[in-house]
Formats: sequence, C-alpha cells, structure tokens
Amino acid sequence: MFMLRNLSKIVFGDASKESLVEISQGQLYLVRPRSVKGYSELIFKDAAATIRRTGQEFQYQLVVQRAYEEGEEDLLDEEGQEDGGVNALGGDKDEKTFLLDESLQFRTDVRSTGEKIFAWRDLSGDVDDLWEFVCDASVKPETALLFQRTALECQYERKYRRSHETATEEDLEALAYLEEPIPDASPVSSPTSKSPQLLEAPTAAELFPNTTQENMAKKAAGKAPVPREEEPTTAPPSAAQPEAVGTLAEAVAELHLFDFPSGTFIRQDAKVHATVTELGNWEYWLHIVGDEREWLGQPIVDDINPVFNFEFKSFIFNHYMEDGSAYSWLLRFNEHEDLEHFQHGVMQALWEHLNQTKWGKVKDTDRDYVLEAFNDLTMEDAPEAEEEEEEDEEDFEDAHEGQRSEHYDEDESEDDVETQPNDGAANSQLAVGYKHDRSFVVRGNKIGVFKHTPDNQLSWATTISNIKTPKGKDFSPNKVMLHQQDQNMVLQNLDNPNALYRMDLETGKVVDEWNVHDDIPVKVFAPENKFAQMSGEQTFLGLSGNALYRIDPRLAGHKLVDDQYKQYTTKNAFSAAATTEKGHIAVASEKGDIRLYDRLGINAKTLIPALGDPIIGMDVSADGRWVLATTRTYLLLIDALQKGGKNDGKLGFEKAFAKDDKPQPRRLALTPAHVAQFQHETRAPISFTPARFNTGVDSDETTIITATGPFIVTWSMKKVLANRRDPYNIKRYAEEVKADNFRFGSDKSLIVALPNEVDMVAKRALQKPTRESIAIASKVGTPRKQRGSYLGRNEIVNSPY
Repeated sequence: MFMLRNLSKIVFGDASKESLVEISQGQLYLVRPRSVKGYSELIFKDAAATIRRTGQEFQYQLVVQRAYEEGEEDLLDEEGQEDGGVNALGGDKDEKTFLLDESLQFRTDVRSTGEKIFAWRDLSGDVDDLWEFVCDASVKPETALLFQRTALECQYERKYRRSHETATEEDLEALAYLEEPIPDASPVSSPTSKSPQLLEAPTAAELFPNTTQENMAKKAAGKAPVPREEEPTTAPPSAAQPEAVGTLAEAVAELHLFDFPSGTFIRQDAKVHATVTELGNWEYWLHIVGDEREWLGQPIVDDINPVFNFEFKSFIFNHYMEDGSAYSWLLRFNEHEDLEHFQHGVMQALWEHLNQTKWGKVKDTDRDYVLEAFNDLTMEDAPEAEEEEEEDEEDFEDAHEGQRSEHYDEDESEDDVETQPNDGAANSQLAVGYKHDRSFVVRGNKIGVFKHTPDNQLSWATTISNIKTPKGKDFSPNKVMLHQQDQNMVLQNLDNPNALYRMDLETGKVVDEWNVHDDIPVKVFAPENKFAQMSGEQTFLGLSGNALYRIDPRLAGHKLVDDQYKQYTTKNAFSAAATTEKGHIAVASEKGDIRLYDRLGINAKTLIPALGDPIIGMDVSADGRWVLATTRTYLLLIDALQKGGKNDGKLGFEKAFAKDDKPQPRRLALTPAHVAQFQHETRAPISFTPARFNTGVDSDETTIITATGPFIVTWSMKKVLANRRDPYNIKRYAEEVKADNFRFGSDKSLIVALPNEVDMVAKRALQKPTRESIAIASKVGTPRKQRGSYLGRNEIVNSPY
C-alpha cells in the first residue's frame, strides 16, 4: 500500500505531462446483454488505455485509443468508404473518451485465465451495457493495480474538488464499485454460462486494506446489490437551529426530497412544522422539523432558488452543504392561504437579507412585484410543445463534433499542432461582429480573430498580439466593444479607469487613448443604439457608479459630453446598460433595480424595483418591448409595453408606468431540481454569464442564451411567454464556458468561448435537461488533443494563444 501511495505521487507529480498512467496493450469490447445486435462486440482489437489530465482542474479522462499495425489504417480507411464499421457505432473510429466520474461505476476483475479486466458503464447505452478493456497478458499486475487506484483518485478529485492526497483509504473504497461481477467480453452471440472468477480478496485488500469481509463475501457469492448510483437520495443531517429573535412565518406541510436516480420528488414526512425566523443583523433561518426527526436547518440566501407553485400549493428550494453538495426540497401545503403566508415570510426574509432594509418600508406595488417574480408561472398540465421550427438547410450537421483549438503558430508544421496553449492565460471575453462575419476572443493581452464560415463553423483569421497603449505600455483588456462598422474596437484598461482606448482592427494597433474625465471613471460602456456598430456612429454611452453620460471621441480634451450627463447624489452602483434600436436606454445596478430612459440627461421614465440581487448584465430587444437582466442565479425578463390606461401601447422608456401598474416580471431560472443536479455534477454554484437575445436587423428575438459553469443554456421566448414548463435547453462542455453569444442575424448558431477553445455549435445540439444530459460531457466539449488526435492545419481553428 505504501508503494502504491508513493507511485501515485509520482503519477500526479508532473503537471506538464498530459498522461498520468497507461496500459499500452489490450482489447476494447462493448458488452450489451440486452441488445438484439449481439451480446458482445470487439471494438478495438489492439488498443491502449490512458488516464489523462484535461484543461480543467480536478477533471480527468479515461481514453482508449486504437493501435494500428503498419498499413492497417490506410486499408481500413478504404474499407470505411463502403462500410461504417466501428465508426458507425461510436462516431469516432480511433478512440473513445470518458470523463472519470463516479457514475461510470469503474471496476476491475481478474479472469481465471489471469486476464486483468477494467470495466465501466456505457452511459449512452442501455442500463446493463458495459465497456470492457481486457489487458494483454504482458501487463504486470502492479501496473493494473496502479491504473485502478489512479482512476479512483481522479474520481475523488472530481467529486470533492480537492487533491486526492487528502483522501483516506475509506474515501477511495467508497468510490470503488465492487457490487456486480463483470460479464465475459468476447465476440460471441450469447453470454457464456461460466461465471467469471472474481477479484481475489488479497488484491482488493492490497488496494483497500479496510475492505470489509462482508462486502467481499457478498461479491464472492455473486450477489448484486443496487448500484450506488441507483440508491435513493437520502436527506443529509440537519444543522442546529440558531437562537431566533422573531418569527416571520410558520406552517404545517408535507416534506419531499428530490431523488437524483429517479428524477422525482419522494415524500420524506407526511407532516412537518416549517418556520422562517429572524436571527438579527439581517440574517434569517428556515427550519423544518417532524415528529420523529429534525429535517432541515439553513440560512435564507439567494442560493436557495425559491419557487412557489400555487397550482400544486408547493414551495421548492435548494439546500447546500459545506462540502458543496446540493439537495432540492419541496414543501406541499394543505391550503393556498398557508403557501401564501409562507411565501410572504420567505420573500420578506430574502429581500431584507439582500437589501438590508425592512420589508415594511417597501411600497405595496413593489412588494407585489417581488412576490410575482418568484411565482412559478408554468402550467404543469400544459399540452406538449409543438415541434421546434425546422432548422434551415445550411445549419449544422447533427454530427458536428470536435472543439476547435485556439493554439497555433504561423510557422508551425502540419505534424506539430498543439491544442492546449501554454501561455498561462485563458479566454475571457467574446465580441461578435455585426457588420462582418467575425468573432473576437480576448485572451490576456491578445485577441484572436475568427471568421464565420458559410457552413456555420469558425476559421482562424488572425491574431492581434501584445496589446499596448499608444505610450507602449502592455495591458490586458477587461472589457471590449466593437465600434464603427467593426473597423475599431473600444478597449478598457483597469489600470486607467478614467480612459478608454481605440484599436484599429485593420492594423491591430491601439491608436488612440481617450481621456473621458479626470474625476469620472468609466465603469460600463455601451453602444449609442442597438445596431450602432453597423454604422459610422462615433458616440457611445458611458456609466460610472452613479452617473450616465455620452462619450464623443471627436471632442478636444475630455471626451464626456457635458450637456448629456446625468449624475445621481445617491450611490446607485450602476452595473450594466443596453440600448434599443431607437437609442432608448436601460440601466441596471448592483442593488437590482432597473431604470428606463428615452434619452440621456434626464430622469428615468420608469424605475423597476429591485428583487435584491445585483444585476451583472443587460440586454434589450431592438424594439424596446423586452428588457433582459442577468443576476448570478436567475434572469429577469420584463415586458416594457404598457397595457391599458392613458399610456396604453407606450413603452416604459417613453412614458412612466402608473403607480399601481408595474410591468409583470418573469424570473427565468433553472428548476431547483436541475440546480441540484448541476451542483451534484459540478460542485460549483450557479453563476450565469450575461444573458443575451439573438439579434439581427429586421429579425425578432426568439431565443435567450447564457451559461453557467460548463453548461450552455438557451430559453425559448415562445415557450417562456406561453408559460411552458422547462422552457430551456442545455449543452454540457468539458470545461467552464467563459463567454457566449449568438452569431449576428441568427438564433440557430451559438458561439462559445471556453478557457482554451472557441466553438460554434447549432442551437439544435442543445437538449432538454435530463439526468443524462446534465451528467455527460458532450463530444463537442472534449478537446481533440485530449482525445489523442493530432489534426492537420485545415482541421482546426488555429490561434497563437
């Protein structure tokens, strides 16, 4: 055991090496006990199995790569023109890649013949389907043992988001899948009648000294208990109830817990007492206790993601543990009045915690606005959605795969193409061109330029390196905006918050430094109107923490236009802005409120109250009808069109809403169950990127795009406005999504920037959120080099990052 632990340190020690451990010879089989296609299929006659690092911390891949004899690959390529072969099965004829996760149920065995076997679930197949790697007889036992231990240590890092060096032997044993024997893998038409010989106790004891005799006895007896993944989700222990200074709400309800394996809420207690209490210092507590046990205690914060469904008299929310795990709970009340009373208590607690202001001081209309936003507007019994509109013929092929690498050098050879940059930087921002089909990706002090091809892919155009101020000082832009028919780009340098810089994209040089004002910093800047960058418009908007103004680069000296400047005496903490096609302005703040202006220099026509969460992004539909705000855990879609009254048909930008008539908010959030599944998978909280509508001249906004962690999420406007349940689709990548947007003029092509990759993907590649689609990283999200392939120059999106 001591030797294995030391070998493990050597395996993980050199971070520059992509491969951790390898078994160089073996065969790969796909075993499908229930399939009519045959019981077992030989996929790779000669193969190597490797455990590799990915570009993301605590993420590793199991890669099985086919080995060719000399001349065999060319022969198979010729045959492949007539016969799909294994290519038809896996869609990737040379290797198979699997994210090392507990859901694989990775296991090992030794046959009576002495063959060492590794097996894991085929997550895209039927329940009992397995991938099996049969080691060559030349593979030493200690190599196989190290391979298994490394796989478990990788799973430990992914599950707990920390180094495997903190794992105890019991921790690793808990990840080992020991329950079910591995069936024989051989190209036969039916399962063999001979039971395979199981892993002998001494080998298991060597790997896990604390393996219980009971578990080994069960394994030897051939018993197959319910797999760990299929065990029902159990409630975690409850935190202690702090001393309360007051009670905001209390009610009796039925308690349910979301079960990850079945994807349903399962009743835990028929009668519980739920209370919302005040602790002091703007802290509040949710406590749930039954007759026989204390179920739950947690602070009321925005991460609980509260949803109130009055049709089913239910309150659904999330609960997070200190280790990062998440659970989704449901309280079902007997009467609507009980739910309404409890909703007021929860929302008062949440609002006061976020705003540190007493709920009683809020206007009645504003309170109604907040409560309305957190209601579940979806109709559970709504009819099934019509099929999505047909995709245009020029859209992506279904089989579009292969993330595009960004690493290149202009003098590289065809055989020397790297896909993981080594500059220590990561992609941070994405700007999509309106006038020309280009996307610009910021990476440190470089900007990669990518063409949009007619077949909806990306092709590298050039790279702008070593960004410098006109005085020659290096800087990395923290914000960018395309300007003047995509010929220029406005850059911001955090080292100089009172100035902006103009880059000439034709030369790739920063040619101007614009000093906006000596005393007024630039916190946010936005185009003069929705499509300003398609024209030669010179001016644009600027915001400080409590002021709005116009910037005109043509002015001598300071570029701030004095007579188009509106400053507030209070600290509004403005955080985001967007404009309509007519130039109307929507401005949001860190407090969560939104102001609508018809022009600069005057008071806002409409003030939309805050829900309490800081707003990090804004967008507006071209006609000004829809305002879209992004917070960390949800989006807010607001209809700015007034209906009825003296301002009927007017927008909130043009005329103020009546005092008793606030626009109806639509809070777009992932369902609590999906949030819990996301958290269960990634161990990272929901944190949305600034959401955007698809946009284009004379085109309607039909889709909203955002991302959180490794997930791209799109909402269908049609489904949202029809109050459809789960109106969003997702796509999972292997790494965190850094920035995202639509291709200009289309809602069907999405551009995605990952830390080291840039990808264009079809909207139809996104799926409805399910246990499988949330858990499995897509092929598009797996960098090609990590799959062991070296691509020619014409196969990758080159970039010199």
